Amino acid sequence: MSKLETTLERLFFSARWMLAPFFFGLMIAVIALLFKFFKELYLLVSGVITGAIDNPITNILTLVDSALLASLLLIIAFSGYENFVSKMSIGEHEDRPGWMGKVGFSDLKLKLIGAIVAISAVELLKVFVDSDNLSNTTLAWKVGIHLTFVVSGVLFALTDAISDRTGKH
Repeated sequence: MSKLETTLERLFFSARWMLAPFFFGLMIAVIALLFKFFKELYLLVSGVITGAIDNPITNILTLVDSALLASLLLIIAFSGYENFVSKMSIGEHEDRPGWMGKVGFSDLKLKLIGAIVAISAVELLKVFVDSDNLSNTTLAWKVGIHLTFVVSGVLFALTDAISDRTGKH
């Protein structure tokens, strides 16, 4: 190998660290989401206590939505960091999630689309709770968008399964 080739390869390998700020930014986004979560939780509790909220289901679904999104961001940050930047040196810490270090890029794509479908389902459920205020056209569009996410998820899973099957032969 030439010195130029070795230098270029080391440079490319080191360039993976340029992704680290993206994953750090996702952790900051989780913190921002945490503030939003507590604000929504406060509004829910105070609204129920004062009687300002007749139907707390929409507020509760917003909390579920926030929790799903925060989990998704965490999975993307951890898995992306471990897949593309560096392995985390936390050893066998008792709180280490079981999936950590085992989620490859293909698994990450499936988890991502699965989380998007789940978030979309929660959003659609929120829409149906307040469906009296929306037109049938708006409802149809929201269902159509959700079904697009579902079909995309199924196609991702099928493509992955086909890829795995053909890769093993």
